[in-house]
Amino acid sequence: MTLEQIDTDLFRSVFVQVEQYSLYGGLVAGQALAAAGATVPEGRVPHSLHGYFLRPGAADLPTVLHVERDRDGRTVSSRRVVAVQRGKVIFNMAASFGEDEGEAMDQHVQAPEIAAPDDLPVHPMHRYPTVEVRAELPMPSGLPHRFWVRATQPLPSDDLVHACGLAYVSDLSTGVRIRPGLVPMASVDHALWIHHVPRVDEWLLVDLVGQARAGRRGLYTGSIFTADGRLAATLAQEMLVLRVEDGAKPW
Repeated sequence: MTLEQIDTDLFRSVFVQVEQYSLYGGLVAGQALAAAGATVPEGRVPHSLHGYFLRPGAADLPTVLHVERDRDGRTVSSRRVVAVQRGKVIFNMAASFGEDEGEAMDQHVQAPEIAAPDDLPVHPMHRYPTVEVRAELPMPSGLPHRFWVRATQPLPSDDLVHACGLAYVSDLSTGVRIRPGLVPMASVDHALWIHHVPRVDEWLLVDLVGQARAGRRGLYTGSIFTADGRLAATLAQEMLVLRVEDGAKPW
């Protein structure tokens, strides 16, 4: 998530991969949130983001991120970020930041029953070496809809760093199925509401639920819990889907 500031409100990603993969959506979302967070008053942390994936990005190229400072109110800061590669916009995002007042949270969603991460096998998500994923195997869809995840390395005690890490892991399982016979193809848009910023280098439980399909668009929602069952964040993502009978290959 480390960024280079190249001008006022203009940043560039430092990390690039040697392999010519498509840029992982959770990475560009986390970097966009990091860029926005670098421009807000001290003490304000992210509480929501809404992003649109417009073009495929390249993992072996740096991404330029331009931040627009829409407003700094008495309690909330609003930012927009545009991510660019090769002169074209690949992702845009709106994010909101506020002061963490440490208020008690009234939680209405409970964590699902699942084995402890130490009792589950490591999921072979080799493309994401920065995180460790544990889930029940085998899974009918090939990608888990309920899994434990944490960063593989200790992270600094910085709320913005952990919020960016949360944005990263919130996009890990785009492959959750809306129903059998549908294959996810690409993310369209992504929303994340952060109720409190957890430590991403400690175990988090991600629980995803397919909700609906309309034509080629499918929607799923999800909840992210800390190991003690506290709801840290809620997410929603729309994606393009194809039917297996139309020639799409299942995971």
